[in-house]
Amino acid sequence: MEKRKKGSAIELRLMVVGSSGPSQFLLTNALVGREVFSKDVTSISCSIKTNGELAGRRVAVINGPNIYDKDISKTKRKMELRRSKCLCIPGPHAFLVAFDMEKISPNDMRTSRLMKQRFGRHCLRHTIVLLAYEGNLDRPALEDRVKKRDWHLRELIEKYGSHFHIFRKNWRDQSQDVELLKKIELMVTSFGGGCFSSGTFQKAEDVVKREENRLRKQRSPEIETVWAEMEKQYMEEELYFQKDAYTARIGAEIRAQAEVDNTWLRTSLARGLGTGLVVGAVLGALTGSIEGPGGMVLYGIIGGAVGGSAGGAAQVAIKHMDDRVAPTARLNFNSIFINRFFAAPRT
Repeated sequence: MEKRKKGSAIELRLMVVGSSGPSQFLLTNALVGREVFSKDVTSISCSIKTNGELAGRRVAVINGPNIYDKDISKTKRKMELRRSKCLCIPGPHAFLVAFDMEKISPNDMRTSRLMKQRFGRHCLRHTIVLLAYEGNLDRPALEDRVKKRDWHLRELIEKYGSHFHIFRKNWRDQSQDVELLKKIELMVTSFGGGCFSSGTFQKAEDVVKREENRLRKQRSPEIETVWAEMEKQYMEEELYFQKDAYTARIGAEIRAQAEVDNTWLRTSLARGLGTGLVVGAVLGALTGSIEGPGGMVLYGIIGGAVGGSAGGAAQVAIKHMDDRVAPTARLNFNSIFINRFFAAPRT
């Protein structure tokens, strides 16, 4: 059962969804006001979170693989969907689905159906369609085209309650930031000011909290040692200040680490290994059947071992790739801390 989490949030959580191509990455650059993705990026293999500011409002933007990316396995896609939810807990204030308005494909027209399957049947109510255009075209004329003249664009936005916004592919153009923020905030307000959630978002929140508790217990000796050192160096108010700052830093670090590595995500990795084992055994047995029953057993064992190793190696490779694209907070705390708390206003 889906529900909305109540309560105002200083930071807007925005889940950006792409069908195919570079549109979602161009949109992310525009949302945070800097080049997170180069103009040549058309796909990513991991879900990541980027912090920044949109018209003075702090935002956390979550990106994942494009819905129709054919280079990602089913197991990997499922794991990254889970990761994107962990990065967005307790849920997004808005889904932003990005398309190139000059290249609407049949797959684009079906994206709404896949979004409902992956995020919950009511997610489209919380979605704004972002249509990317290039050049210095007249925006009122483009909006008129969407509403009145291009039937396929009109049909597309109607799937999302006719919430849409047109943005330039040049992220340096900030002229539309205020209008986009107002549209997002108006939609959020219309749902009581809370965020979207569902059973899987609630599960993501639960597993992240459990992982945080585990990491906190694991690092308690380290924390106690640092506190003891502080007590030798600082007195009274300065001591309290230093302890509070250190506690907040460790809390943010642990939270960020728990979002990208927890039991829910490790389950997907384990299943990848199991799938490789089963598929390898079946193919090995089929190959061995040529040589009779004995060959089936022998090649089945060999195939299972090879398949299991390949599955495990693939998932380990994925894990290392994840670490490169979305490293754990402990290895990349400075950038996370600076992005989250000291993001400079755009100029």
